[in-house]
Amino acid sequence: MPMKKVCFISDAHFGIDLPGFNDRETRFFNLLKKEADSLSDIYIAGDLFDFWIEYRHAIRPDYFAVLHHLKQLVDRGIRIHYLAGNHDFALGPFLENTMGFRLYPASLTTEIQGNKVFLYHGDGLIKIDVGYRILKKLLRNPFNQRMYKLLHPNIGVPLGSFVSGSSRKYLNRPLAAHLRDEYRECAKKRLEEGHDIVIYGHIHLPEYISYPAGTYCNIGAWLKHYTYAMMENGVLTLLRYHDGEEPEPLPAISLK
Repeated sequence: MPMKKVCFISDAHFGIDLPGFNDRETRFFNLLKKEADSLSDIYIAGDLFDFWIEYRHAIRPDYFAVLHHLKQLVDRGIRIHYLAGNHDFALGPFLENTMGFRLYPASLTTEIQGNKVFLYHGDGLIKIDVGYRILKKLLRNPFNQRMYKLLHPNIGVPLGSFVSGSSRKYLNRPLAAHLRDEYRECAKKRLEEGHDIVIYGHIHLPEYISYPAGTYCNIGAWLKHYTYAMMENGVLTLLRYHDGEEPEPLPAISLK
């Protein structure tokens, strides 16, 4: 009997208005509806939302539709694994206890369909991110997050969204080749340490590379590219979603 599929998605940044890409929620829902019967797991590799912080009694209304569709999948028995990104790092009890997600504050090493897989959003990974790595420790400090939540949601959410938007503009600049190569080298080291597959997001650059030691896949960004990855019977494929059509497999790069 064939295994059910496992889906990997990253960097949808739901919650921002991006002219020309305002249908990305609808396309996401259509993808979930199309694949629901064939899925066992969904791995969200960070930045599903453009800004997420949990208040005890307040959830952003513009996130309701996304959360509703994902909760329906959980109720059908599909496991949803949520890795923190740099825009949605303050994951909390609502997502775990009410939504039923499995939360991971950093990276994850797990076995999927016979493959040892390393998953990580990818923020703070390369040398140039020294300043961000310091900021990351401050932002993810539980005490600092509790202090931030003392702000009323009508202040805290717009403020967080503003800061998040500034970060996103920086990340949307064309990625320099040497930075892309650093991500490849980081993935290659993980493969040489014994992983079969390394999956990152964050840089909004979809690519699938075969190394002698294994496979590196950057999922890219649902935000603009509508890319995602699917594993079926142990084989990982990088895909681009098209409404009303079969998904488009993206070509692999071989660096063997």
